[in-house]
Amino acid sequence: MPITILSVDDSKMVRMLVSKAFKKFDCRVLEASNGLEGMAIAAQEKPDLILLDFTMPVMDGMEMLDMLRSHDDLKTVPVVMLTAERSRDMLAEFAKKGVRDYLVKPFREQEIVERVGRIVPLVVPVA
Repeated sequence: MPITILSVDDSKMVRMLVSKAFKKFDCRVLEASNGLEGMAIAAQEKPDLILLDFTMPVMDGMEMLDMLRSHDDLKTVPVVMLTAERSRDMLAEFAKKGVRDYLVKPFREQEIVERVGRIVPLVVPVA
């Protein structure tokens, strides 16, 4: 059964990079362009991992994270935050809310694969 990754980012370029990064693995990558869309997809699909942008319109990453943590079916889903900032206060807040890891933008494809691979098993399908 493939791993389901939900990529929530207002940047289409970032979502495309994420989809491309996991193309060679037995993964299903779902996409949302803001936290509100992301919550709806997460509630319906129950992803194995969420890649969550910090700064987005409509509902930002911290608001979505708070909603995830208060949702019985989603509170244990691992979250990797994507951010353009790296202040100590922000990283401390991520840790308090149970964020498993974070990546500072811009990041390389290999970097995101390595971070996600530490949290969920990434399997290359046998041809």
